[in-house]
Amino acid sequence: MAKAKQVYFCQECGYESTKWQGQCPACKNWNTFVEEKLVVGTGKQSVRTEAAVPTSILNVSTTEDARIGTGMKELDRVLGGGIVKGSLTLVGGDPGIGKSTLLLQVCRNLTDDNHKVLYASGEESLQQIKLRAERLGGFVKDMLLLCETNLDAIEGAITKAMPEVVVIDSIQTMYLEDIGSGAGSVSQVREVTGRLMRIAKQLNVAIFIVGHVTKEGTVAGPRTLEHMVDTVLYFEGEKNAVYRILRGVKNRFGSTNEIGVFEMKDSGLYEVENPSQVMLNGRPLDASGSVVVCSMEGTRPLLIEIQALVCQSNFNLPRRTSVGIDYNRVNLLMAVLEKRAGMMLAGNDAYVNLAGGMRLNEPAIDLGIIVALVSSFKNVPVDPHTIIFGEVGLAGEVRGVSMAARRVKEAAKMGFTTCILPKINLDGIDETDGMKLIGVQNITEVLSYI
Repeated sequence: MAKAKQVYFCQECGYESTKWQGQCPACKNWNTFVEEKLVVGTGKQSVRTEAAVPTSILNVSTTEDARIGTGMKELDRVLGGGIVKGSLTLVGGDPGIGKSTLLLQVCRNLTDDNHKVLYASGEESLQQIKLRAERLGGFVKDMLLLCETNLDAIEGAITKAMPEVVVIDSIQTMYLEDIGSGAGSVSQVREVTGRLMRIAKQLNVAIFIVGHVTKEGTVAGPRTLEHMVDTVLYFEGEKNAVYRILRGVKNRFGSTNEIGVFEMKDSGLYEVENPSQVMLNGRPLDASGSVVVCSMEGTRPLLIEIQALVCQSNFNLPRRTSVGIDYNRVNLLMAVLEKRAGMMLAGNDAYVNLAGGMRLNEPAIDLGIIVALVSSFKNVPVDPHTIIFGEVGLAGEVRGVSMAARRVKEAAKMGFTTCILPKINLDGIDETDGMKLIGVQNITEVLSYI
């Protein structure tokens, strides 16, 4: 007979324990254990299976139609060229940010291209999905809908219909009857994802699953969920903001640094083909503390404005605030300015903002942050047709960055006439018409030009 026992699972890494522990011995996180019931001992004898026969890699053939286009260039870019057959993709993001909207638009594009699609929802009724589809423009061709939370029933529907693409919305609402815990628990999410992975590989069906996120911005459930799937996509951006960023965190079939930019409108998500122009719209031209930098997101150069405000502090401990940029990185660069450039910033409040709601961690924006801080501190505007990029070290030196030629080309296309960049990158850049290149070795040379 089957027996139920109480076990404890870590919500971060899925570690199993027979008793509650304050700190997980596997991932070292605190207060992550939750209690669940686990059914063991079904009484069935093990069945002996035949040994699997390995296949030579030289005999495995790949076809050109291994990927399916989604009809959205931005999404195809993040996926690495399109949907891979037999893949399992996790789409995460805050509630209301547009995960279901994006996938429903993808389903419409796929059906218009004569692909068979099954949309399984555990959160909405058939009528609600129909209303949302009509708001997005309606469907010209047929798509299969299923409102079910039992994964066994969904697997039966997939086996019977044999669609090319399946959408599961969401993974936290699905359950297996063999698991004693409720839907959305650690054991249910892990077992359901494992079953979906097996379905995708055996039937060669591309499956998208929607995952809710916690307050920290990670997918709810064990972190093993992200390790099990092939691709992890995250939606970034505020719900009230116009633009959404789709970032590939993990991708077994492409680059993990690509991003897709979308604009949210009443009729759904629309692609932004030129994000640099969008991010620079409305920037002040003659204001101090405003600098344009160039960052690389995968293979795409992105021009974005950095704003800094430095003012005299009225408190013993000055305030330092950063939005979209690592807070510790800003403090480090301000210390470099004090030590290497002789600027006394210790008694000033400093606020640094990345315009457009983006988040950047690339070291190539260091030089732009320093110039923006000095511009605001001295109250001297920077030429609005100047673009700056480069990494800054603790000694005040300006280090080279990757893909400098592509950054300069993008800046020239957007109408910039002057580029301040690391001197070591000058050798690999061809002369660009109308673009003046200024190579610098340390922050002192940069400040002399500004």
